[in-house]
Amino acid sequence: MIKTAILGASGYVGGELLRLLTAHGGMAATRLFASSNAGQSVATVHPHLGLAFPKRLFEAWAPGALAGCDLVFAALPHGETQNLADEFVASGAKIVDLGADFRLETSEDYAHWYGEAHSRPELLGRFVYGLPEVNRDAIKSAQLVAAPGCYPTAATLALRPLVEAGIASRDGLIIDAASGVSGAGRGASAGTHFCAVDGSLRAYGLLDHRHTAEMRMMLGGEPLFTPHLAPMSRGILATCYARANRACDPLAVLREAYADEPFVHVGEAPPETKWATGSNAAFLTARYDQRTGMIVAIAAIDNLGKGAAGQMIQCANLMFGLDESAGLTTCGVCP
Repeated sequence: MIKTAILGASGYVGGELLRLLTAHGGMAATRLFASSNAGQSVATVHPHLGLAFPKRLFEAWAPGALAGCDLVFAALPHGETQNLADEFVASGAKIVDLGADFRLETSEDYAHWYGEAHSRPELLGRFVYGLPEVNRDAIKSAQLVAAPGCYPTAATLALRPLVEAGIASRDGLIIDAASGVSGAGRGASAGTHFCAVDGSLRAYGLLDHRHTAEMRMMLGGEPLFTPHLAPMSRGILATCYARANRACDPLAVLREAYADEPFVHVGEAPPETKWATGSNAAFLTARYDQRTGMIVAIAAIDNLGKGAAGQMIQCANLMFGLDESAGLTTCGVCP
């Protein structure tokens, strides 16, 4: 049994990791760190997990706390993993980090998009970008993995095969994507209260959303990304546009690219976020518009699944040589 520590276990991603690990069979949630909720029970913070973790308490972080752990899932705000990097590396455990600290290739990119200097730039090259559909072989041999952001996961899955096949230009990529409110984290703000979100759809992060950096890294060019907050709990729908280099069949390209992928479904129907709810699945479609010479590619994922906890477990499965789908499902919860 792989002894697993979760940092940020009281958050939405932490709760989803715990839920998925109950069905894994090969990983045990051994240490649950949640400094702001230390001493509280899992059942109090995550009532839906009460039957699975009836007596477990969250712990406060302390140096040396990873002793005996084989795997660490870090679901912390950006900037915090850098502060713990030495502890992580020294522990000898395999690390899957969901924060943005080690996703980007250079400290200059991090400083530009996150507005602060990177404190451990010498470690950037040691982390593998954890998108299995792109970096599966590298993830298998990695000790340190940086899981992608939820928006870049959806955009990369939708567009990368098209630009790599040469049918879509890297210049002028446009990504319009909407996320459920859980993407903002568990802490409430004026913009995420029910009264602010219910019945409303709004754009935010115009021109400079931080996830743009990952899209540039994975797609090339200078994509224009506009995120939206949707009145739903979870899910991401990314509608992506690219200039076609020639008349083409982007749906056929996506089908070929993902024919052997366990979590990616390519189909004719425009995907819906509900299809992916509670799963690690990604649903894709694409069209070529002869009238405008444009390609539209659409991806739907669960921002807490393939966009976060599910992808973290998928990466960990690869790192430990397990069945890639262990503990995960391709089936959403609908209605």
